[in-house]
Amino acid sequence: MPDALLDKLRAAVGAANLLTGVELSPYVVEGRTPEAAVFPGSIEEVAVVMALASQVGRSVTPWGGGTAASVGMPAPRAGLIMGLRRLGRLLDHEPGDLTATVEAGMTVAALQTALGSRGQWLSLDPADADRATIGGVLATNACGPRRHLYGTARDLLIGVTVVTADGSIVKGGGKVVKNVAGYDLPKLFIGSYGTLGVIVEATVKLRPLPGQEELVCVRFDRLKDAGAAVRAIAASDLLPNAVELLDGAAAAGAGLAAGSPTPGGLLVVGFDGVREQVDWQRAELARLTGPLGGRDVRPLEVAAWARLTPAARAAFGATAAVMALAVLPSQVAETMEQGAGIARGRGLQSAWAAHAGVGVVRGAVASDPAPTDPAALAAVLAEWREMARAGGGHANLEWAPLVVKSQVPVWDDPGAAGRIMERIKAQLDPRNILNPGRFVAGI
Repeated sequence: MPDALLDKLRAAVGAANLLTGVELSPYVVEGRTPEAAVFPGSIEEVAVVMALASQVGRSVTPWGGGTAASVGMPAPRAGLIMGLRRLGRLLDHEPGDLTATVEAGMTVAALQTALGSRGQWLSLDPADADRATIGGVLATNACGPRRHLYGTARDLLIGVTVVTADGSIVKGGGKVVKNVAGYDLPKLFIGSYGTLGVIVEATVKLRPLPGQEELVCVRFDRLKDAGAAVRAIAASDLLPNAVELLDGAAAAGAGLAAGSPTPGGLLVVGFDGVREQVDWQRAELARLTGPLGGRDVRPLEVAAWARLTPAARAAFGATAAVMALAVLPSQVAETMEQGAGIARGRGLQSAWAAHAGVGVVRGAVASDPAPTDPAALAAVLAEWREMARAGGGHANLEWAPLVVKSQVPVWDDPGAAGRIMERIKAQLDPRNILNPGRFVAGI
């Protein structure tokens, strides 16, 4: 990187907030080292850095907590890491309006702690909440088990401030739940993986903390019986905030298989509300699942919430790849069984966990005890993707080595939507500065 550009960056953010050389080791992705990492302390500094990078054609990778840094393809050329850790303040909290405005670098855990002291919370529960930042959660549309009842970031974001590739500061939405009708600019940036702009500030809808919350697990000897229980819950009067389905390997990965033989399937259901309501729902869950083969109904500790989303990947000492499949909720158990059979057919171990009520399934392949053959792994992942497509769904690689990504596309074919996304990218980032090549259709 030219010394003149480094000098300008130091002048913009301060010498202590520009890293080079060996200091860049935490930001190496897929073996590729950035030229520098810069940490602006204000929206205006973000805009200056983006303008400088755009002028010289340097790529920029927005970086929150780094929890999703390996998702997608790495930039084809070295460039800048735009770290947002200094933008970590809760700017405004209106308890009466149930809204909060927060800087993008604040972690989800820090925000929940601040809101919890006033009896409210943001109904998002991504994995690694102590590292995941608000900006990163929005940019990746990350969520967890409570998505079943409370939805995703798309349902909670009401205003956003973004710095575009040329350094322009753009605001969309507002600070109240009811905004003026028009283009819904905030939602354009949700799940864009930093390819359209750098999210620097967000206003979100909040909820009151529930009076009682419980997480209950039910064991099944057969995974398909657990799938039948998922369908029974969906047809019942229960109102769970989470419906998770884990196979035996994932249950062990989440630390939920101790003290009994590995189950064929573990159904984990969350409830919240007033105590009487939660007590009734727990009893009703036992009544519904018993005739379907459910047994050993018991509550789980609060810490188990955080272990559910990464359960499949945590099942093995070394994981070769993780794929996320979107299917119909009624097909979740069948997808897990079929996917495990595909892996076994090629001599590979797999683990499966799902947000069963919304049809999001994760399959992980083990790379131990022996290193996994990349060709066999790629074949399994390709078959998993075709399996999802056959049911009208799709599948994306959440994590895999670069050698596998070169054989199996990270993102499923977006179809006609890909052309629209390419046009939006060309309008907002004509020089292809922001996370080039990382996202769908190579944008």
